[in-house]
Amino acid sequence: MSLLAIDIGSSRCKAVVFALTGEILGQHAYAYTPEFPAPTRAEINPERFWQAVCNCSQAVSKNLADPVRALCLNSHGETFVPVNGRNEAIASAILNQDNRATEEAEWLERTIGRKTLFGITGLVAHPMYPVAKFLWLRKHRPDVFAASVRFLSVIGYVLSRLGLPPYIDYSLASRYLAFDIRQQGWSREILAATEINVECLPIPIPAGTIAGKLDGCAASQLGLSQGTMVVMGGHDQPCGALGVGATDSGRVADSMGTYECLLVTSDQPMLTDAALAASLNSYCHVVADKFVTLAYFPAGIMIKWFYDLLYGEAHGEANGESDLALDRDPDEAESIHYSALEREAPAGPTGLCVTPNLIGTCNPDFNPHARGIISGLGPNTSRSQIYKGILEGLACEMSQMSETLAGAVGDFRDVYVTGGGSRSALGLRLRAALSGRRLHVMECPEAVCLGGAILAGVASGEYGSLREAMETLVREVATISPDPAMAKAYAQQSKQYRHLRSALMATKSSTDPQEE
Repeated sequence: MSLLAIDIGSSRCKAVVFALTGEILGQHAYAYTPEFPAPTRAEINPERFWQAVCNCSQAVSKNLADPVRALCLNSHGETFVPVNGRNEAIASAILNQDNRATEEAEWLERTIGRKTLFGITGLVAHPMYPVAKFLWLRKHRPDVFAASVRFLSVIGYVLSRLGLPPYIDYSLASRYLAFDIRQQGWSREILAATEINVECLPIPIPAGTIAGKLDGCAASQLGLSQGTMVVMGGHDQPCGALGVGATDSGRVADSMGTYECLLVTSDQPMLTDAALAASLNSYCHVVADKFVTLAYFPAGIMIKWFYDLLYGEAHGEANGESDLALDRDPDEAESIHYSALEREAPAGPTGLCVTPNLIGTCNPDFNPHARGIISGLGPNTSRSQIYKGILEGLACEMSQMSETLAGAVGDFRDVYVTGGGSRSALGLRLRAALSGRRLHVMECPEAVCLGGAILAGVASGEYGSLREAMETLVREVATISPDPAMAKAYAQQSKQYRHLRSALMATKSSTDPQEE
């Protein structure tokens, strides 16, 4: 038997099949391009998510010697799909990176109170969260709001397409800005203040719960056997934390993807004044009775932007989709180019100062108006210097995020890393040196899918417990210790970065048009 985990990202869906001993039996990815119908808006046809899930599942399950026993669904957070009473989409999915609801987020904070909101949800108000966008829809698109019977998560929408109840796990529900993380249910106080009916929201259940089994029609669409169990996964960050073994209190994970997220596990949510001051997120883990606290920043967004400038959008099709080959690293073409840029990069500091905030800053200020900066360009600056400068900037930002997180949860020395960014040896050395922390590189770079496989394996009875599953599946391949000489060489550049980064915190946009 084997386990299938699908991770539905905001621009790419990945599927990985794992043997019960942890080996990858197959993997596949399917990319899709968001739509940007107006400044600050980001949407996608939810049919794209469904097509991607079907495509990936069919591709990895074809010719498998070990049939799939259980499927686990994980996804990015905040994105939601307005549906009617038959769970059919009635409008585009509004993506997490959409910032249209700035005024509504500010209203939420004024009305409920920053500290009260944080105490209930473990979050601070921001336009990324669905509740703020529900308010925007009610004001600006009353037709869509009135016709929406429910606002489903991406997983909930896929479950409904499979003929299963539109559940949501506690970790993804936490990303709505309306979930009481202590009571593990929708907050009456927030729903009353916003006049949102609880019936409009998905049904919360714990991650690792069996949502149902595939009937013949659904199984055919996914290329799986009728009766295959469908297991609730959750938000990609806590799923990835499970995939690197971050289930014990104090263990820190670093997921290096579109956003880079530093996450620490705890037995209780971190709702202290220090955590609030740093605007940390603290909410439900996919592990029962555990919580995650995280700080994050845009990372892969900057890398992808530069890559597209140099080489064009990889694998792009006329309709904005790409179907990537089975049993091939979906980032293989990009990796070849990145490796070449690293080989050509200067040995020492570039002298550039690059902030990665193309779509705003995250912790501690969460300024959606801030934008990225490249300082120090000259007529002889090469593309490899700019690329290394971006890696330097990411390392500086990771160092600051480490300090921000440590200031609220206590200091830590070891960080367990995974994700696309962990493929960059240079990027890892820079992060270790500038943060002064030891990085543990995990064998499986797809930790979110591995976390899903762990949940699927325990739910289906293949493993007796999460602990047994982690001991079987989670493996470390390398450790990178801080290089004092490199840290000394970057002392001035790191100082310059901090000055530049602090200037972004006060940035306000005078050019963003008002949404109508």
